[in-house]
Amino acid sequence: MSLDSNSWNQRYISKNTGWDIGFVSTPIKDYIDQINNKNIRILIPGCGNAHEAEYLFKRGFKNIFIVDFSKKALDNFKYRVQSFPEQNMICDDFFNLRGEYDLILEQTFFCAIAKEKRSKYAQHIHSLLSPKGKLVGLLFNAPMYEDHPPFGGTSEEYRKYFEPFFNFKVFKACNNSILPRNGKELFINLIKK
Repeated sequence: MSLDSNSWNQRYISKNTGWDIGFVSTPIKDYIDQINNKNIRILIPGCGNAHEAEYLFKRGFKNIFIVDFSKKALDNFKYRVQSFPEQNMICDDFFNLRGEYDLILEQTFFCAIAKEKRSKYAQHIHSLLSPKGKLVGLLFNAPMYEDHPPFGGTSEEYRKYFEPFFNFKVFKACNNSILPRNGKELFINLIKK
């Protein structure tokens, strides 16, 4: 299966988006709800329909940036959240992104990139974070597909990618996943070394 921008765009056009739960996931919502500083710079890579960004924006966070390969995904978000700043919506390959962010939220992006790019993902996330910046979110801790997304994995495998770049504040089985993902997710809160 091709993982280029055209194939992702086509999936959004045809509504072939089984990973999209239609709202911000409970673990990420609970994490967001305890953030006091609404001025931090937040990046959501592979944002898709960007329910996390919508939730943040409606709660007064000022510096949210979303990036996705698919223009259709970004258009879907813009239709729902019309006052979101256009300049903070980036249609590009995540690996081309530059900048500095205090928090990067991971929600079904890591599992969508080809497995051979996972080390590069960890390294690029590290390069985008400010000193002591955090990568927070969810990783699938279960076998998935080998030939198309979502690509699963194990906590042991993931540790190899992230340990060179991050200190692990939280890296454990998620205790508040949505029901269909219960027992299949890790919650991560990794701090840039």
